[in-house]
Amino acid sequence: MIEQNLQQAVADALKRLYGMDVAPETVVLQATKKEFAGDYTVVVFPYVKQARKSPEQLGGELGAAVKEAVDEVADFNVIKGFLNFVVSDRYWEDFVSAQATNSDFGLKKADPAESPVVVEYSSPNTNKPLHLGHIRNNLLGWSVSELLAANGANVKKVNLVNDRGIHICKSMLAWLRYGNGETPESSGMKGDHLVGKYYVEFDKHYKDEIHELTAKGMDEEEAKKQAPLMVEAQQMLKRWEEGDKEIRDLWSRMNGWVYAGFDETYRKMGVGFDKVYYESNTYLLGKELVQKGLDMGVLFRKEDGSVWCDLTADGLDQKLLLRKDGTSVYMTQDLGTALLRHNDFGAERLIYVVGNEQDYHFKVLKLILGKLGFDWADKVYHLSYGMVELPNGKMKSREGTVVDADDLIAEMEVTAEEMCRDHGKNDDMTPEQLKDLYHMLALGALKYFILKVDPTKNMLFNPAESIDFNGNTGPFIQYTHARIRSIVRKAAEQGVQPERELAAPVALTDKERAVVKCLHDLPSTVASAAANYSPAMVANYAFDLAKSFNSFYQDTPILREADENLRLWRVKLCSLVALSLKNTMRILGIEVPERM
Repeated sequence: MIEQNLQQAVADALKRLYGMDVAPETVVLQATKKEFAGDYTVVVFPYVKQARKSPEQLGGELGAAVKEAVDEVADFNVIKGFLNFVVSDRYWEDFVSAQATNSDFGLKKADPAESPVVVEYSSPNTNKPLHLGHIRNNLLGWSVSELLAANGANVKKVNLVNDRGIHICKSMLAWLRYGNGETPESSGMKGDHLVGKYYVEFDKHYKDEIHELTAKGMDEEEAKKQAPLMVEAQQMLKRWEEGDKEIRDLWSRMNGWVYAGFDETYRKMGVGFDKVYYESNTYLLGKELVQKGLDMGVLFRKEDGSVWCDLTADGLDQKLLLRKDGTSVYMTQDLGTALLRHNDFGAERLIYVVGNEQDYHFKVLKLILGKLGFDWADKVYHLSYGMVELPNGKMKSREGTVVDADDLIAEMEVTAEEMCRDHGKNDDMTPEQLKDLYHMLALGALKYFILKVDPTKNMLFNPAESIDFNGNTGPFIQYTHARIRSIVRKAAEQGVQPERELAAPVALTDKERAVVKCLHDLPSTVASAAANYSPAMVANYAFDLAKSFNSFYQDTPILREADENLRLWRVKLCSLVALSLKNTMRILGIEVPERM
């Protein structure tokens, strides 16, 4: 790529002209500002003192030396301490011609022999259906996995299902008390929705019991512990850990309902996993690690029988690992799962995609793994992301104030259909093709809306803004791709194929040059986004490319161009833009239509 050539040429010129030893990779190149002529800019101020030249003199001498050394540099100019290089049209033309039909442009192939990067995401509890918060988690986890793979990593996608614990016991107990044998079949509800219904039911009755106890004078915190429903749920959890057949059978039955519901939602979202772990299979290994920690003296047992890790010397506090009744907590199973996952994959990195409310939890996990003697503890990385909020505040599953994932996808499909009809974009398509298109646009809108936001930031969910064929949206990019593919198909009917060679060099217009430069940035954008675990960088790149192409398309004849050679060049450019949009959107988990 031209960037490396320029860096090397600048370093060589600094050595030859001024005896300065500068590593090529430390030469900072940046895109030239739009108000100046040029493509790449080097700031010469860092070298002025040692060269004993004014910025203007240094820039002029460096520019002349680099132009002589690098054939791709057509010209240069110096504005104060900024040396601007103009890259030749021939370089941009050769770049597009070389990549015009490369379906993997911008992507690196993963090496299956490399130690894998394990990415955990989703991690649902089996007491409720997937909601908007889960959608951000799943889409981010999937996209980060695809982003790392696009940068050459051997990625393994995993899911840890939190299928045991007090949360599912609450749903189980409420179903026994108030369910009258209701099933997904008898109710017509998805299994995860049905179980979630009883989680809400538990909370409603639990609050009533707390109110009764506090009305009799009991302290509220004590009432929360002593409420009969909570006491019975805790007893149910203890019976589960002791292997009680009746409790285990009910647990298996209700979890089976939930898994069927989850799988349906995952299919709708277009996400999946290489391996699924279950907390019920990992918490015992976690308990073994707790015993190991006690034997090593890095954990301690309190008088009530509970087990803790003292992290005060690490600037934290004491962390509970086993309750006084011997039942485990989230940290217990996370210790077991981390060890199991390390043993399964020999991972180069263990990435956990979990919301920022769990920052403390993962600091503790990493510290305890280190104290237990695992030298791979520093490979644990928490990809902490911000919450999805509604205009009226946070969602609460126990109160039923959530945006259900299935309902949201269905509503967005209806909106996509309405938008297509309003814009006349559903002509000449069969009902089945239209159904697929509406689903593709709905998911494109949803995924892009969520993934274009920096993962570290909280986001406000507003679906009305997401489905629009104009603006920074998924459908705008999807429509741009469909438009380009139509151009390429029509060009093929004229006998203009992007793989053909140009008959002569072409002179680029400013708008063509802007599109080509944007295309040229794709590989470095993917690399930078992967280093920062940020699909948002890819999303915003795709929008910039689509926007740049549309500006070019509006002002430039393509199929109507009389000059056959120029027409071929522009079809090559269109082909590469379409491939680049398809590849960037694929990283985001978004399909792009061939026609609309």
